[in-house]
Amino acid sequence: MIYKAYAKVNIFLKIVGTRGDYHELVSRFIRVENLYDELKFSDKKEDCEFELVGDFGCDLKSNTIFKAYKALCNAGYEDILKEFFGSKSLHVEKNIPSFAGLGGGSSDAATFLNMINANANLKLSVEELAKIGSSVGADVPFFVYGFKSANVSGIGEVVEEFEEEPRHVEIVTPKIMCDTAEVYKAFRLNFMIAPELAKKMANMSSLQLLDNYQSTTLNDLFRIALKLYPKLSEYKKEGWFFSGSGSSFFRNSGVMR
Repeated sequence: MIYKAYAKVNIFLKIVGTRGDYHELVSRFIRVENLYDELKFSDKKEDCEFELVGDFGCDLKSNTIFKAYKALCNAGYEDILKEFFGSKSLHVEKNIPSFAGLGGGSSDAATFLNMINANANLKLSVEELAKIGSSVGADVPFFVYGFKSANVSGIGEVVEEFEEEPRHVEIVTPKIMCDTAEVYKAFRLNFMIAPELAKKMANMSSLQLLDNYQSTTLNDLFRIALKLYPKLSEYKKEGWFFSGSGSSFFRNSGVMR
């Protein structure tokens, strides 16, 4: 069976505070239905603890899927996982660009959590999976829940479904690798927050947000990313919006049918 790990875009992203080294945010995530990685279990070929097959831009220990595997082990499921992966490997076909603000790595990790929960009969609730996922990455809980549209807050652990007609979006991803950690670090040096605006945006539909605000207002990270990666300005066009910490831009293409 093949599982789809969907991309996401941030309709808006407002930083409203800090929590230690982390940033508290309020953001609208929407799932991108036409862009996804594909994950499946296959027979194991290599003699290793966890065989992960795919075209990744990092080593195994830095991979979000492996981090999710380790998080489950640390949560008390190590024996079950070692038995399961004694004969199985995980294969990933990557389609979502990396370092693009589309959540590909987080979506892969969340999809893996849901897959292994079902296939190894871990009997974890979606809330329990989301809590484990939050230790892997801030965007992972959104993907665990599987909502098409949601308001995400805190440091990513609070996910509330936002009921609206699903939007179809067109995406352009420049070959510019935006470093999320560097973007947030630079933002903190120029820290300005607007919690009331964030609250207002959280109550607006995605279409209203895109129709009423510019990209630099919707996404607090966009101005910082432009300073760090000036070539992004070549893609800053009317009607196009910046997702997450970049480098992808998207535009509304109508209601999903």
